[in-house]
Parts: sequence; structure tokens; C-alpha cells
Amino acid sequence: MSFTYAPAPESRSVVDIAPSYGLFIDGEFTEATGGKVFKTVSPSSEEVLSEVAHGSAEDVDRAVKAARKAFEKWSALPGSERAKYLFRIARIIQERSRELAVLETLDNGKPIKETRDADLPLVAAHFFYYAGWADKLDHAGYGANPRPLGVAGQVIPWNFPLLMLAWKIAPALATGNTVVLKPAETTPLSALFFADICRQAGLPKGVVNIVTGDGTTGAALVAHEGVNKVAFTGSTAVGKAIARTVAGSDKKLTLELGGKGANIVFDDAPIDQAVEGIVQGIFFNQGQVCCAGSRLLVQESIQDELLDSLKRRLSTLRLGDPLDKNTDIGAINSAEQLARITELADSGEAEGAERWAPACELPEAGYWFAPTLFTNVTQAHRIAREEIFGPVLSVLSFRTPAEAVAKANNSQYGLSAGIWTEKGSRMLAVASKLRAGVVWANTFNKFDPTSPFGGFKESGFGREGGRHGLEAYLDV
Repeated sequence: MSFTYAPAPESRSVVDIAPSYGLFIDGEFTEATGGKVFKTVSPSSEEVLSEVAHGSAEDVDRAVKAARKAFEKWSALPGSERAKYLFRIARIIQERSRELAVLETLDNGKPIKETRDADLPLVAAHFFYYAGWADKLDHAGYGANPRPLGVAGQVIPWNFPLLMLAWKIAPALATGNTVVLKPAETTPLSALFFADICRQAGLPKGVVNIVTGDGTTGAALVAHEGVNKVAFTGSTAVGKAIARTVAGSDKKLTLELGGKGANIVFDDAPIDQAVEGIVQGIFFNQGQVCCAGSRLLVQESIQDELLDSLKRRLSTLRLGDPLDKNTDIGAINSAEQLARITELADSGEAEGAERWAPACELPEAGYWFAPTLFTNVTQAHRIAREEIFGPVLSVLSFRTPAEAVAKANNSQYGLSAGIWTEKGSRMLAVASKLRAGVVWANTFNKFDPTSPFGGFKESGFGREGGRHGLEAYLDV
């Protein structure tokens, strides 16, 4: 007998969303030059959550000037003083984590159990971790008294809005830089709430500035001559455009771009554990994860057994209201993203792969896509080559470890990979041959602020997190 789950919705009343928000420049909320605004909607209901100021090149200029002015005093503070602000921010994030988790779920569409149990604890952890580094930079391995760069222009994506903000802002502030951050157009709210946290923490004016807007706003920030360092997380196409923009300038650049992660399951892997890892690898955050394990490589001798078990597990996933604590699969972030996922999934069928999805009732309002897997996939299929950024898994098989490595590396990307085996020697031998920035063994999508993250090839360059994450913000 199977149990059904009664609804367990988290209360919306814990978060108070204002009808409109301005840009956060020099410690104050201010209207955009020209008064241009855009609406941010909840992907699960298509309800308008708020109206947000649309920053122009003039607004970016104001923000960069405020950051430049603040840099003189902020960079001159002893590291122990900067650390106090970072610790304070981390504690306020912890205190307001329930409010921020509900806000993120409303604006992004991901399930509350992910924002509450994964995103928010990691956001606080990043600020705590880099607060600890602020007075120890002499011992980070970059020489005595390493200097900050100046103003960091940071552009973040919509899949982990608050977590990507933490990955960017925490090391920048710890090392003495000031920041102008441009959040994604579809998920601006948690960054604007973070602006309020900066005020609550007493952060000096101009140290953190938040300029909301679309791609043109981000492009103006990247191109601004007053920016010393550009950090971008997002699509490979935009990353290439940013690299072209900063080429020939003295701006320091880190790019964390797309991925097509291989999740390799050997015949001695614990099947049930591997199935959980596969589900975590591709259906976490509806597969809208750059390091998602979107290519499953399974050893031929266990393929049927594994797929039977995986299909059974997918049939138990619950899709629906992201604010329900029982929900496993939330809404796709936008109509545009849903159209891309749909188009690529349709191409998989058109090219001869076999599509399977569990019986799944999709809500009428909002943007939804059922968890889907494809078998009979070849390496020539678009669904095996292109980043879908959705809850779609492509299954390929292999016979030998050498074939597994060759297929895993046969990608323009190189962000992540997973290995499932009980043999430690095989784990290490295969991991050393994979061209991926992060290789997980018998787990997937595990993140820690002390561990560096980044990619090879078209997945970008530079590292975020850990001691390595300091280097991008220091003149070394």
C-alpha cells in the first residue's frame, strides 16, 4: 500500500513583499533613471509579485562611482574589522532564513525544502567561511599583504539567486573589494532583500550596490571602465560575449558557465544509493543546475535493473506547489526556459531516442515540465550534447571504464561528473581521467564553502569557494 501526503504548505505570511522596489545604490533605494520598471512573477502561479526598477547605463555608472568612493575606506579597514561585518551578515541571514527561503521559492519556483534545507544554510555558510579569511589573507598562499582589486562587477543567474550572490559577494568583501551586483531579471527579489540585510548589518554605504535589470544592464556593468573585476555565472553564450568585451582591458575575469555533467554508474555500484544520486543529480532544482548530472552513463550489464529501479523512483516524485514541504519538483523558472526545455526534449524524440515520464498531472497555471528520461540515446543526439537546463535525463551505456571516460569527456563542457562504484581504486583512476572541475564519488550535488568550484573547456575558468576563491579578488 502507498501513502498519500496531505498538503503541508509553508506560510506566505512570513515574507512581506513590497509592491515596488528601487535600485540599491550608495546605501539607499533609488528609482531608475528614466523611471523604467519591469515585473517579476511567481513561476508556479504566474502571479505578479512586485515591480522592480530597470537599471540603465547611467544607473550602473552611479553604482560604480558609489562603489569606487566606498573602496578607499573599506579596503583600508583591518581584515578583522571587515570580518565583523561578514559575520554579522551571516547571522542575519540565519535569523531571516525562513523569510528568505519563502521569498526565493516564490520568485524562483523551486521547492521550499530546497531553499530551506540547501540554499539558505549554504548562503550563511559562505559568509561565515569568508569572514574567517578576512584577517588571514597573508596566509592564503598569495604572498604577504595581497591587495584587493577595486570594484567588482558581478552578474548572477536565476537558478540559485541568493546562493550565487553569496558565492560572489562574500569573497569580494572579505578581500577588501566593493561590489556592484546585477541579479537575474526573473529573480531580483532576494538580492533586494539582501540589500536590506546590508543596511541591517550596518555595512558602510556603497560597499554593496544592487542594480536590477535585464541583459543590457549586465552588459553596461561588464563594459564599465570603472570596474576592475568581472564575475559571471550563466550561459556559455553570454560568457563568451563577456570575454570578448573585457579582452584587451586589464579587468580580471572569472566565468562559471554551462555544463553537461556525466553521472557514471559501474556494475558494482549500490543500485538504490545510485538511483537516489541520479535523482538528486538531475531533478534537484528541476534540473536547472549548471553542474546537473544530465548524462547518465550506466554499465551495460546493470542497465535494465538500474532503469527499472529509476523509473519506480521517478513515479514517487511529487510535482506541484513549491511552497508545499512535500513537493520534490517545483516550477520551471520562466516561460522562455520552459520553451527551451520543451524544444530540446521534442528534438530527442524526433532524433529517435525513447522518451519516458511517469504519470504526472501538471498544474494549469505556471510553468511546469514533468521529470523525463530518454533511453536509446547516442552521443550524436542534441539531448546528449546540448545543455537542456531542465528535468530531462539522457541515458547512455558503456562496457569498460575506458569507454565510460571517453564518453564522459566527449563534451564541449567540463563542469562536473559523478562516479558510482564500491572500489576506491576505480574511483580514483576514473576521476583522474575526467576533464571536469568537480568529480563526486558515490554522491552528487554536494557543495561546501571550503571546496573550490569551477569548470574546464566551455564551462568557464576560475574557481569560486575555498581558498582558491580568494585569488579572483586579489592582485596576485
